[in-house]
Amino acid sequence: MPSKSRTYRDAWGIPHLRAADPLQLAYGQGRNVAHDRAWQIEVERHRSQGTAATFLGTPALSWDLLARRARLDDTARRCFDALDPATAAWVTAYVDGVNAGLEQGAAAAPEFAATGLAPTPWQPWTPLGVWLAHHILFAGFPTKLWREEVARRLGDHALELFATDGPGTAGSNGWLVPGHRTAHGAPIIAGDPHRPLQNPGFYQQLHLSCPEFDVVGFAVPGVPGIAHFGHTGTVAWAITNAMADYHDLYEEKLRGTEDGQVEALGPDGRRPVLHQHRETVEVAGGDPVDVDVIETERGPVIIGDTRNLDGAGGEATVISLRYPPRVTADLGFAAIPALLHARTVADINRAFDRWIEPVNVVHAADTAGGLLHRVAGYVPVRHRDNTLRVVPARQPGHDWRGRHDTPHAEVDDLAVMANARGIATPLGTEFAPPHRADRIAELLRRSHDWTAPEMATVHMDTQLPSTAPLLDRVAEADARTPAAARLRDRLLAWDRRMDADSTAAADYARLRSAVVRRIAAAPQLTSLARPLPYPAVFEPWLNLTGKVAFALDNLLRTDLLPGLDLPDIVAGALEETAGADPVTWGELHRLAPLRALPGSGEDQWPGLGGDHDCVLATSSVPGITDLSSRGPSARYVWDLADRDNSLWIVPLGASGVAGNAHHRDQLPLWATGQLAPVVTDFAHLTEEVEGNEGESQGRISSWKSKA
Repeated sequence: MPSKSRTYRDAWGIPHLRAADPLQLAYGQGRNVAHDRAWQIEVERHRSQGTAATFLGTPALSWDLLARRARLDDTARRCFDALDPATAAWVTAYVDGVNAGLEQGAAAAPEFAATGLAPTPWQPWTPLGVWLAHHILFAGFPTKLWREEVARRLGDHALELFATDGPGTAGSNGWLVPGHRTAHGAPIIAGDPHRPLQNPGFYQQLHLSCPEFDVVGFAVPGVPGIAHFGHTGTVAWAITNAMADYHDLYEEKLRGTEDGQVEALGPDGRRPVLHQHRETVEVAGGDPVDVDVIETERGPVIIGDTRNLDGAGGEATVISLRYPPRVTADLGFAAIPALLHARTVADINRAFDRWIEPVNVVHAADTAGGLLHRVAGYVPVRHRDNTLRVVPARQPGHDWRGRHDTPHAEVDDLAVMANARGIATPLGTEFAPPHRADRIAELLRRSHDWTAPEMATVHMDTQLPSTAPLLDRVAEADARTPAAARLRDRLLAWDRRMDADSTAAADYARLRSAVVRRIAAAPQLTSLARPLPYPAVFEPWLNLTGKVAFALDNLLRTDLLPGLDLPDIVAGALEETAGADPVTWGELHRLAPLRALPGSGEDQWPGLGGDHDCVLATSSVPGITDLSSRGPSARYVWDLADRDNSLWIVPLGASGVAGNAHHRDQLPLWATGQLAPVVTDFAHLTEEVEGNEGESQGRISSWKSKA
């Protein structure tokens, strides 16, 4: 399909695409992302196929093995084959655009030469694979492995010991302010998704315009359309992670047979597995690794040694994964073009009826006064045990029995979504603590005259409500030295704000880390300190120090660890940290974005305010690092009175190419809480001339410097 789309740029290099129809626009979007984000989308394509280790080496191997064993690429293909013709044509047009632009995009990205990677054509289902790879761990099923080990090593009574009501991988803030609380009388939707902070950034600011629709929002590079956060002019929407539980793990008993087949023990006895074959994963700088791809009636086997199954009588105990797209051959992609065409809240609601995963809480508002607060996604109906632990495949009662209805709630005032218990409670097991949601509601209730620019004060709030359990212990602690006594007094007088320039916030963070490390080293937890028998890709969910850090509130109050001397631990931590040289929180808590290729170490990243329980949720892992590699991966304010009053920002910039003028030009604004204007009038944009992208970028940079 020859491109008839036209690309324009605003002062920040954000792409604004215009075309005669949706298919031409999808082609243009694919071509644009291949130019702006070639390295990023090729990394994600290889992750979806389980081939990233071929150029990234051993660090990518554990992920590749999971992707192969979970059959992500095959699931994407099956879901693509089941798409309705119109959606399939739309996705295909996007892929055609990607393929048309990859060669030029790769030539501009130095990572291709550095790794020897040559771009290769995308398959029609590749965008679905990219989506799956981003979200296969979003439901947090590795937490079930952790609970299994806690029960095995400490006893069933300890299952709730590390309950955090907190997300281990991702979260978000979002709020809907109805018209009676805004200065202009129309709703405002605002928030910030929390994901791993990466370079290039996870989200791409984008404007898509054709006669059928005109939408601004955040696209996921490698995926067509605008799925999570968008504004069509008459209706806007946003999502957060619902913290639902919709992936299950099964303990499988496998046995090899004389004819080379594999059987799995299920509720009805031993039956042949649905699929089995062997693949080889190539590893740059290392030896190739063979992997068995086996799928039982429950799902693909993702954990366990299957090498003994080659001969008759060989047995293996493994773990399989059951996840909705593998079961239903539906990834919900038909929802995305429906969102682009939406004009009202009712349209948004119907579009999200088609959503599958990840399971999200949705806010929407339209210019006619319509408001929406609902959950969207596929959550299976099954036994309660499935949501807590690994369940035995051989026992009956652990099958899926249909799909839960997704809850809706009436909106008569503020609606806040921050991964806490609320509308999605019936669908999940662990949620975020209520701190962020309660603080957002508290701030928003202070006014009935909110404007779009004022939403930045909510985005950047640094009050840390979760300090009480530790500071209560500090107040009771024995100060063993004068320095420890002075530290205790400073902490008790502190305003409990994690401001970047606060030395008291740094004192608190240092003390908290010392307490976390001492609890993790307690003899009561020794059995969990040893490496657990699972692939490295699950380490973030299985690291004892990290688990203690995020369950600290509960561990400071628990009676499930008899003999744990918390007064001594806190007193010792006070003494340990009292003599440290004074620093600000921002000196310790610096941005540390993730990269597929390690950086040179020469990058200078800013210090940040905030913490994982602040509204400004710049997360670190106390006891391990104060650096922040997770936090607001975008910020948005959607104004329903006038879309051009809307605001947005990303952590780095519009371009994924290092050295480009727009690679990191939004960072100073993001770090300080500022937002860039949303520009939708093409008369105020600069058209990018075919073949003269560099010249166009120069004109844009010149315009921005004058602005």
